[in-house]
Amino acid sequence: MSRRHTPLALIAMLLLSTAPLYGAQAQMKADADRITVQPRPVEDLKAVFATVESVHETLARTRIGGTLAGLKVKEGDKVTMGQVVATVRDPKLPLQLVALDARIQALQAQQHQAELELDRARQLRASGTGTQQRLDDAQAAMDVARAKIAAMRAERAVVDQQLREGDVSAPANGRILQVKVIDGAVVLPGEPVASIAVETYVLRLHLPERHARFMHEGDPVLVGDRGLGPVTPSGGGAAQEPKAPNLKRGTVRLVYPEMANGQVVADATVTGLGDFFVGERVRVYVATGTRDAVMVPPDWIIRRFGTDFVRLTDGTETPVQVGNTIPTIGDQPGGLEVLSGLRPGDVIVRPEGV
Repeated sequence: MSRRHTPLALIAMLLLSTAPLYGAQAQMKADADRITVQPRPVEDLKAVFATVESVHETLARTRIGGTLAGLKVKEGDKVTMGQVVATVRDPKLPLQLVALDARIQALQAQQHQAELELDRARQLRASGTGTQQRLDDAQAAMDVARAKIAAMRAERAVVDQQLREGDVSAPANGRILQVKVIDGAVVLPGEPVASIAVETYVLRLHLPERHARFMHEGDPVLVGDRGLGPVTPSGGGAAQEPKAPNLKRGTVRLVYPEMANGQVVADATVTGLGDFFVGERVRVYVATGTRDAVMVPPDWIIRRFGTDFVRLTDGTETPVQVGNTIPTIGDQPGGLEVLSGLRPGDVIVRPEGV
């Protein structure tokens, strides 16, 4: 009898042991489908406009004077260090090379003649018919000819180097901000041909003076899409969060100790700024303190006939007034702020089909 009832007892024991597990799973699902309204502190985001700036700017300058020819860049082009952006031609330099080559050939002829005189003087001195004075004079003439040729070749190397310095090179990697000359223009040594924004770019923020105490190095910032588009929901239909996932994260790298026109100036680093125009304005959100707010997931809001509702546990719907979408910052989850219509302790449930 006891053996027949043993399997039934085991099954009963298994059911009793798994009952708490099923209850925990049901509780987790219930918590995921309902929210108890409680205000929580959120970062108070301030929307400001920032300008894309280059940390450093440099100039590509000419090294010789002449006529600009072969301009190879335009505004917006990316350049690398050492890349030739233009060429300066001085028509006098090739003529000087021709003249120097002719003088070197003449000096080489004089050197050949001095070598012949030196050989003759050595032979006469060896036979006893020539004097030491004549041998010394021939040796001195030979040394002078060689020195003149060496000096002329050094002068030619200087002119040849000037020809090579006609290439105007980019002094650093970056983007061309402005081309300051045109082809055919006459330029002087040291004259700028193009200004270059070095590859490191930052966002320069200008905030009102009252926000100065909130700005610190290392603080996070959120950068919106290009084109100064909003990040808050708008239009009809169910409230959504279309722009928040597109926000880029950045960090404040420098807060300037001096205010400009009553504003705090700060620089923030954000990845991907190399694709922006230098001087382009971007909408940036910075934290200027904390405040308490009621947050709900955006897809829990029911929009009907231009009015927003949330569903309570008893199945009724109550109208609410919603504010802006607050994106996720660090470990603080974002959501849609409810300005009115809910009280602390209210329990709302997820709408059907969400």
